[in-house]
Amino acid sequence: MLIWLIRHGRTRCNEEGRYQGVLDTPLSEAGRRALRRADFIPERVYVSPLRRAAETAEILFPGAERISVPGLREMDFGAFEGRSFREMEHDPAYRTWVDGNCEGTCPGGESREAFARRTCVAFRALVDRALAEKFSRLVIVAHGGTQMAVLERYCRPARPFYEWMTDPGTGYVLDSALWPEALTLIERVRLSEER
Repeated sequence: MLIWLIRHGRTRCNEEGRYQGVLDTPLSEAGRRALRRADFIPERVYVSPLRRAAETAEILFPGAERISVPGLREMDFGAFEGRSFREMEHDPAYRTWVDGNCEGTCPGGESREAFARRTCVAFRALVDRALAEKFSRLVIVAHGGTQMAVLERYCRPARPFYEWMTDPGTGYVLDSALWPEALTLIERVRLSEER
């Protein structure tokens, strides 16, 4: 089975360099225009419950059933959400978090470890179910953080968390032949005209 793990399209928060986390922001007009329909339409697409993921799935895979999976939502950045790094460069809580490689708990939010655990549990359940039901392709539209957490944990060749960072509207195709131990990277895909 092939797994398509796609990051949502661009939002105003992306354009302005703001942490959006669990803010339910829509795609920006430029982000909507940049996305292009995929060359296949799966029967269903699993999405984060956040609006930007559902909107992206609707544009990329029109007519596919969209199934919301709460565990796939982006990391909760708590007090940092809606703010840019420039606005917080002198904020002691933000500096402490950044100086700790962004691994600690965001004030009012979650830690990277808790986020990764939540995301990987949801992802693993989807893969297990899709394999049991003999899907040929599992399609997930979520977030950059979701991709990074899943790929750091399961993908081979292995890379650290931040090396999996990708642009909005971009994703990865993975092969599940080694599951449940690992996933093999097949290719990176771009479903957006933005660079």
